[in-house]
Amino acid sequence: MTSQNNGEHMENIAYVRHMLGELRAVAEAEGCAMLCYLIEMAYVEAGDIQLGRRPSRVRDIKSDAPPGVSM
Repeated sequence: MTSQNNGEHMENIAYVRHMLGELRAVAEAEGCAMLCYLIEMAYVEAGDIQLGRRPSRVRDIKSDAPPGVSM
């Protein structure tokens, strides 16, 4: 990924995280506890991607799966 593409990628992740924060506020106002929880998990995931704690693509995650088991 080029520097420009990476910058755009991170901008997109920041946008998604911001929108998730907005959606969580709406879900909370409607009293939707499970929806709030799921949105919060996505919000945390986006934050982890922004901080470099985890890759943005599942296929880039190192797995401890036994040989022959695909992720």
